[in-house]
Formats: sequence, structure tokens, C-alpha cells
Amino acid sequence: MRLFRPSWAQRDDAALLRAVARGDAEALAALYDRHAGWLHARLTRRCADPETVAEVLQDTFVAVWRSASAHRGGEAGGWLWVIAARRLVDALRTRSRAERVGAGYEEQPAPEPSAEERVLAGLEFGDVGAALDRISPELREVLRATVVDGLTTRETAQVLGIPEGTVKTRAMRARRELRVELGRIASLGGTA
Repeated sequence: MRLFRPSWAQRDDAALLRAVARGDAEALAALYDRHAGWLHARLTRRCADPETVAEVLQDTFVAVWRSASAHRGGEAGGWLWVIAARRLVDALRTRSRAERVGAGYEEQPAPEPSAEERVLAGLEFGDVGAALDRISPELREVLRATVVDGLTTRETAQVLGIPEGTVKTRAMRARRELRVELGRIASLGGTA
């Protein structure tokens, strides 16, 4: 008699991670297939170098292979993003250090900030940033994931560990509250 074993695609993240912790490479492959796409997209928004992004993505899943037993259960999206973000910071620091050494320790002029960097700085420090700070954290994190990081509703749901319908509802509420807060700030003459 052959026992029915559901495919890995039907298992939740916690089950996959438990299997990875036991050394199951198929479970790691299923976890990779499920999460690599949105992780790659999110990493690409933080780093324009495709080689660095590919390396960070690979390092992320190597770290998952080694530390799957550290996951506390539930959806793995947020946990995976923390690992990937840390790996990206490490990779960028290493690259920066190598560039400084390669330049013979010469002080290089700081590059002009890109348009995206200026917009993101405005989101953090301008009127929009002030308005974002005034809305609830759960609404703010949905807006940041969908607008700043450019994640889809599904990807946001995976990262935040909430249902897609909740993402849509929170995004709608967040936009409404953000408009109200921006109106208040504008009536006060802005933050500057």
C-alpha cells in the first residue's frame, strides 16, 4: 500500500521549514519556488546590480537551509525578508569596502542621489513622511510594502503574514487616512 503524500506546493511555510530543518532539499526547492520571485523583486528595488541581487538571493536560501530550525512557525515571508535584507546590507558593505581598497583609499566624491533616492528621502522626511508617521503602524507597513517597495497585494500578504483581503482593506484605509493627514499638514503650512 502506498501512502498519499501531498506535494510540497500544498504545504504551508511552517511545514516546509520543518522539513528543511530535517535536511529535505525538495522542501527547500518548494520554499524557493514560492518566495524567490518576490524576494528578487524587492531586492532589485534596493540594489540595481543584478549580480549582487542574485548572490544575495542565493545566500538567503543557504542561510535558510542552515537555520530553518530557528523559524518560529507560520508564514515565512517576513522572516525571509529579514534574512535577505541583512545579506544585502552585508553584500553592499563588502562591495563598498572593496571599492575603497581598489581605489587606493582615495576619497571619492559622493555620487549625486538618484531621482528614486530623492523621492524616498521625501517620503521619509517631507510632508508625506510626517503624514505616514501619523497613521497606524499596520496601515503604514501596508503602504510602504505596496507603494515604496512596489510589492503586489499577494507579495505584501506573504511578507506581512496577513490575508490578501486584509492588505486591500488596509491599503484603502491607509490612503484615505494619508489624504486626511496631508490635508492637515498642508493647512498648517507643511513640515519645512
